[in-house]
Order: sequence, then structure tokens, then C-alpha cells
Amino acid sequence: MSKYDTELKDFPNIFSLKGKVVVVTGGSRGLGLHAASGFLQAGASKVYITSRKASACNEAVEALNALPNLSPGAKAIAVPADSAKFSGVEHLVKEVSKTTDHVDILFANAGATWGQEFDTHPDDAFAKVMDLNVKSVFNTVRLFAPLLQKKGSIEDPSRVIITASVAGIGVGTLGKNATFGYSASKAAAIHLTKNLAVELGPRHILVNSISPGFFPSKMTNGLLDLSGGADTIAAKNPSLKLGKPEDIAGLVVFLSSRASSHINGANVVVDGGEVLSRGGMVTSMQGEKAKL
Repeated sequence: MSKYDTELKDFPNIFSLKGKVVVVTGGSRGLGLHAASGFLQAGASKVYITSRKASACNEAVEALNALPNLSPGAKAIAVPADSAKFSGVEHLVKEVSKTTDHVDILFANAGATWGQEFDTHPDDAFAKVMDLNVKSVFNTVRLFAPLLQKKGSIEDPSRVIITASVAGIGVGTLGKNATFGYSASKAAAIHLTKNLAVELGPRHILVNSISPGFFPSKMTNGLLDLSGGADTIAAKNPSLKLGKPEDIAGLVVFLSSRASSHINGANVVVDGGEVLSRGGMVTSMQGEKAKL
């Protein structure tokens, strides 16, 4: 028999997160809340929810803990913290460390955007977006690294998932509500992911990013309205729909499970193919196809 393990194997519970400890920044609403729901329903034992507002964290945790079919003893835990500040990240790590000696999964999802036309785009707005979407992500991963290393191994590595965006791949919103800082920050988040993957891989921590397209949320609803509404945006998507909560939940569960244990430094686009369809020729062809 070859020294290499080539025999067929049984893969029980390949997507299970049974007993895993998870931290979700920006977890009180939108994509973070959907992801937290996925983590819990996949078997995680503790899911720490953090955002700036304590009331928002508490409401999210109450809703998450009311989900059906959670594992016995599984729970969401509120830890209010301002991830935009280094002191806030330090506070978060300190509070999480009070009730666990390790973290298996870190979903660095906290983010912000700012929309304003080019000629009047304020300096402090650009800086605010870059600080939260890039610098604080780096600080969060760096300060959580000791907890992530605690139980990570070659066979069962810990995971970091960073929220980027399709705006970091193609051109983002332009015009009166242009999001220059957001687009630049998300491109930076994707490249930061690659650097962290190489740095932390030998420490048994896999780092990947996700790039969502339009998902209805508090952050995107205003832009959806300005763009003609959800139905208009969905009609331009090759999949003819916008993202749903389970689309994010399923992706982060996959990237946290045994099923993705050899994926490191990847950026997974979850947009129904929208970013690929941008451009006049493709748009024209889709229009002709729709007439047939």
C-alpha cells in the first residue's frame, strides 16, 4: 500500500461546528447576525456577539438564544465593544477571555461605509472607513491570535474569516453617494487576508475572506433605494435575486468546518455572479437573452 493516504473515507459531520467557540464582530445585525445564527445552528457552543451598542448586542443575543434546535448548553453571549478603537479591541479580548481559554473561529465582520461625491468627500470620513475596515481588522486578528492558537492544529486549524466586498474587486458606488474609502478598504481587506494567511498558517490558523454583493441590510438599504429598489437590483443579477441570510450563514459555516481545512488565503465571492456581469457587452447580452 502507498505511504500516501488515498483510501476512500467516510466523512461524518463534515460541516459540523460542534463545541466550537466563535467571536463575531459587528454581530448584532445584518451579515454578522446571519452568520452568528449559522454558527449556532451548526453546533457551536459559544458565540460571542460584539458591536458598539450594548442594547443591540443584547437584542441580538436574545434572538439567537431563542433559535430552535441548538445544541444543549449552546449560547450566544453579548460583549459590547467599539472595534474601531484599539482599546475597544483590547476590552473585547479581555471580556471574552473571562469565560473561555480559547477561540476556534473569529469572524471579523465589523465595518462602515460613507457615501459622498468626489469633490466634497471629507478627509475624516475616508480615514474613519479605512480605520475600521482595515486597521481594526488587523488589530482584532492580532490580539485574538493567542486564543486562536491555543487549540489550533494541523488536522483541526482555527479559522479567521474577514468580511470584504465585491466593491473591493470591481468599482464601487460612484456619483453623489460615492464610496471611495469603502471600496479601497475592502480591496485592502482582501490583500490583508492573503498576508495573514501566510503569516498565520504555520500557527494553525487559516485566514480567508468573503466578498458579499448586495444583501439587504441597514448598511445597504439606503443604497438599494437610491438604485431603484431591491427588485431593480435583483433583475440585473445573473441569478435574478439578492443575497439571503442563509447564503452568508452557509458560507461562513463551510469556511469554519472540516470541509474547508485546506483553504487558506482565499476570497470567496457571494453575489450570484453580479460582479462578473458588470460591463456594457455583458449587460447587453443579458438584455437580449431576457427578450427571448
